[in-house]
Amino acid sequence: MAEIEEKIKTVGLAEELSSRYLSYAMSTIVSRSLPDVRDGLKPVHRRLMYAMRQLHLDPKSGFKKCARVVGDVIGKYHPHGDSAVYQAMARLAQDFSVRYPLVDGQGNFGNIDGDGPAAMRYTEARLTEYAIALMDGLNEDAVDFRETYDGEESEPVVMPGAVPNLLCNGTSGIAVGMATNIPPHNLAEIVDALQLMIENPQVEIEPLVRKIHGPDFPTGGVIIDKFSTILDAYTQGKGTFRIRAKWEKEDLGLGQYQIVIKEIPYQVVKSKLIEKIASLLFEKKVPLLNDIRDESAHDVRIVLEPKNRNVDANMLMELLFKQTELESKFNMNMNVLDSDGVPRVMSIKEVLSEFLRHRQIVLQRRSRYRLEKINNRLEILSGYLIAYLNLDEIIRIIREEEDSKAVMMKEFSLTENQAEAILNMKLRSLRKLEEVEIKREYDELSQEKGSLEALLADEQIQWKKISEELNAIKDKFGKKTALGRRRTEFTEVNEDIEISMEALVEKEPITVILSQKGWIRCMKGYVPLNEDFKFKDDDSLLMAIHAQTTDKIILFDTSGKFFNISASEIPSGRGFGQPLRLMIDLGNHDNICEMFVFEPKASYLIASNNGRGFVVDENHLIAQTRNGRKIMNLADKEVAVMCRKITGDMVAIIGDNRKLLVFKLEEIPTMARGRGVALQKYKDGGMSDIQIFNESEGFTYTRAGGTKTETDLITWLGHRAQVGKLAPFGFPKSNKFLKD
Repeated sequence: MAEIEEKIKTVGLAEELSSRYLSYAMSTIVSRSLPDVRDGLKPVHRRLMYAMRQLHLDPKSGFKKCARVVGDVIGKYHPHGDSAVYQAMARLAQDFSVRYPLVDGQGNFGNIDGDGPAAMRYTEARLTEYAIALMDGLNEDAVDFRETYDGEESEPVVMPGAVPNLLCNGTSGIAVGMATNIPPHNLAEIVDALQLMIENPQVEIEPLVRKIHGPDFPTGGVIIDKFSTILDAYTQGKGTFRIRAKWEKEDLGLGQYQIVIKEIPYQVVKSKLIEKIASLLFEKKVPLLNDIRDESAHDVRIVLEPKNRNVDANMLMELLFKQTELESKFNMNMNVLDSDGVPRVMSIKEVLSEFLRHRQIVLQRRSRYRLEKINNRLEILSGYLIAYLNLDEIIRIIREEEDSKAVMMKEFSLTENQAEAILNMKLRSLRKLEEVEIKREYDELSQEKGSLEALLADEQIQWKKISEELNAIKDKFGKKTALGRRRTEFTEVNEDIEISMEALVEKEPITVILSQKGWIRCMKGYVPLNEDFKFKDDDSLLMAIHAQTTDKIILFDTSGKFFNISASEIPSGRGFGQPLRLMIDLGNHDNICEMFVFEPKASYLIASNNGRGFVVDENHLIAQTRNGRKIMNLADKEVAVMCRKITGDMVAIIGDNRKLLVFKLEEIPTMARGRGVALQKYKDGGMSDIQIFNESEGFTYTRAGGTKTETDLITWLGHRAQVGKLAPFGFPKSNKFLKD
């Protein structure tokens, strides 16, 4: 017990948690989430490639079950879950996820619709030529090896990387406190940029970006960013690329057409994209679209059927780009582990420089390895040549001397390796032809040795050799091949395009009907507003207006809020419509008091039942959300009751007390929000009605036998907030200027 107590240490909890969390974070960053700038691989991908290589799964061999590969990886190199390893392996085989696949898969490895791969016991795999190029030189001491987690095997620290895989295939990952997201690029264009850096190491970033152009996604699409935006992203190592689907217009004859989407943005799930468009179609948010069909086989083919032949295809696509993932964003963050294992965000030039430095180190190491092998072989060959020149004496020594090896070494100044090789020589190698072959091999190796020594001594020769290797890779995987052709195109779009409802909806006259219970619907054409509309048993008409399907309908409620809905979204047909509260967030105790069509540059007078009000212009009527826009502030038991369009320069207002007041409109202030000013003073009751008119024309009211216009205003003329005088003889008992 005493021994245990001696081993117990007292530490601060905060300090210990901080230390352990930091260790965990660094392990996640270095060993899981961030790729190495030199080969572009995370540890799990590197171990997958190496395990498949050890299983001899090269492109010319047969396939092996993925379960076998995963078993080797988690058993020898990567002690993590088999599911995670298999998912990583499957992704390397998906030509829609990886620009240059590292795994050649046989079986179901998932699809662009979002379906996952089949179980690993059903699928098979082998390496691709691209993966072989990535590991070229592993057997030639090109990179360091380290022990695996259990010390029984060894694994490469980094791949030799004959191909610039980090930029060619890109990667993504989330670590602790940092993340990475690098788009794929075209190999031929990356090689062109590398060649430019070899020619001029001090080159600026802009010429490099002009060589690279931008990302090249496996699913194609169109990048719509300006060059300045792309340049800034590569300079900072962070930025956003906007990708749009690639589409074309197919002529069906007789003026009809359909739109075919052939490529969708990178990492967009096709099935979810189609579901989204179908949902918008059902909700009538894409009024120009009639139908959508998925006719995809191996290639993407999404067919969009416009509402009619007069629909503008560009306008329809702009609408879909704004509402769906037919336009998506790729947020680039080139956060990688540098050659020292330190995570940092790099510019495009830094990434290319790190790759070239790695290739130089690999070239030097492979050259030294080859030079050592040549020296060993030359040593043996020189011993063979000595043996041929002294063949009889060599035979005698072997036959007569007990320690023939030592005697030969002393007699002919041979090394131990040379003497051992001579003793192991087969008798049939003593032919004259073999001596000629040995001399030829000796000369060839001597020449190669001289070339390697010159290469190691001269950095210019090294860069020339690296340039040749890059050109060979470009020829093998360049744009002339099906794999290497550029898939993503570039274009610039007009950012000022505005999609108006008039352009999206076919303009038709309608009659909008709102009931007392809050049900709204529309009828085609201009139906007389006094018609006997049908409602539910306990419901009746509240108000009705004439409008166009392209109009925006403004609603003013008793709480002083303005709401707006599109006329095209109002349900039509023979039914009773739908509750207005499903379209706007109307308060439980609030009701609609006015409904009218939005008019640009119009102004309105709003008023409460207490006779307070102000003028508001059309800029403040539009609400951005379903919650509406609060304009009029109200006191307790005060409600908004009226919203009248400004159509003149005079205001006539009458209260429940039948007192009428006329004053100039200019006395009422224009406000964006507030309670307003007193329009008329009341001792009892409140405001009943308002009319706006031109002074020269007079105000109009209903009386027996028709309407009357009062042009002699002197009796009721006054100023705002006065009491007014009794209404003229014959004024309606309802205290309303005109009948509804």
